[in-house]
Amino acid sequence: MSSDVKAATMGVPASADAWYGHKGNLYALAIVGLVTLGSVWSLAQDLRWVYLLVYIWFGIGYGIFLQYGRFCMASAVRDLFAVRVPRMAVGMLIAVMLFSLTAAAVQVLGVNTFHPNAMGWHILVGAAIFGFGIVFTGGCASGSLYKSGEGNIGAMLVVLSISFSQAIYVTMDGWTDKLIPASWTASAAAKGMPEELSVTQGWFDQFTAGYVWDLQGSQLSNHFEGVVSGAFIGNALLGAILPSLLLMIVLYQTAYRKGYLRRYKITAPGLGDHLRGIWSMVTASRNTAIAGLALGVLAGGHMWATGALREHYEIFNFGELLVDMGHTAGLSIQDTVFDPGYWYITTQEAQWGAWLLDKAGMQMTDSIYFGLDNGIPNPLINAPGWMSIGIILGAALIALVRREFKWKVPSLETAMFALIGGALMGLGARIAMGCNIGAFFATVTNGDMSGWVFLAGMAVGGWLGVKGFNAWMNWRAGDDLAI
Repeated sequence: MSSDVKAATMGVPASADAWYGHKGNLYALAIVGLVTLGSVWSLAQDLRWVYLLVYIWFGIGYGIFLQYGRFCMASAVRDLFAVRVPRMAVGMLIAVMLFSLTAAAVQVLGVNTFHPNAMGWHILVGAAIFGFGIVFTGGCASGSLYKSGEGNIGAMLVVLSISFSQAIYVTMDGWTDKLIPASWTASAAAKGMPEELSVTQGWFDQFTAGYVWDLQGSQLSNHFEGVVSGAFIGNALLGAILPSLLLMIVLYQTAYRKGYLRRYKITAPGLGDHLRGIWSMVTASRNTAIAGLALGVLAGGHMWATGALREHYEIFNFGELLVDMGHTAGLSIQDTVFDPGYWYITTQEAQWGAWLLDKAGMQMTDSIYFGLDNGIPNPLINAPGWMSIGIILGAALIALVRREFKWKVPSLETAMFALIGGALMGLGARIAMGCNIGAFFATVTNGDMSGWVFLAGMAVGGWLGVKGFNAWMNWRAGDDLAI
């Protein structure tokens, strides 16, 4: 019996069973339609807007699969340390392995846009602060965006907090200057920066110019003579795949093995039993594994598309295209804007906060972060900013189709955790020079070992965060009982 006949037999209008009979599907279709119309309109104005549109559409793709797999590093940390469930951590490692292969292919094609981070203690410290914060917010940098797309207002507060806190941290001066070693101030002054920048005032400028710029960054491919061997053996195999497999074995041994053997009543396990156990762990969540695979492929495709467009337009930075199109407001003194060319989260959020604070009259462009490198362009022409909006839209789209969209209003306590945790995430991201995407996911997949240092710091911070959160909850439970 067809669905129409069945519906008629039961007295239900046939349209109720059709795809258009559910508001969620119609809203999802409206999202696709609006973004498509906006894309066509912008291309009709100037074909060079395709560079910005690449960020939007890949952002939508990221959002779809982040929501589909409920892919979040905060969940990975919390589940692992609080209840010893490695499901999300395994999905993350699958994504790392896939992205490393696609990134290697992009590097061989000669359009890889990645730049290694400077290696130093700041990554470990910043990542620990970031990891502590994500436990309290319940979402990492990318997780907060996709949860915003599900209607989670608490996650929106996290994004808001990360945006404004970063903008304030990188332009803060005064008492924070007293925390800076004299050697950093001297080193920053010796860099000979333009007069428009106050590099010897403000802790972040002196931290950047006096410390980070004196460090070195590298990729494993630099140690190979051939491009193919460097990309696939150096960056992908040695830098990402083997460490990921090793971590999977550690996760199996510490968080999955005991339960697996007990569930299947295996008392004297051999190598075959353990291999089947690891496979069982990998496939324990089909959605997370699929999301990991898709995100890895998407991230590589994004890097290829941006690199190919840079070659086509013979540019190094989107700011050059903006100047050619007559949009010079908000660019840095080098006529550049933040334009990583791959998946990134926190810097464009800092630009959102800085743009609003600048409009409110605060001085934001005398800092290295905004004035020299990233600029604070209007959000309407901020390409990576549109990628983050795309993540929210993509997550909303799939959540509406899957009937998982719901406005969730946080309690006062949850809202405070979101704001304070978000501020910690912003501080950690700036000290480590990136978040769980820019300082970990994009780095380890391109042979930059600083990403594994970030993961170690984030794990330590996450473990401390779980301990702190549990202590708070126990205190609250005792307080409630006392009442």
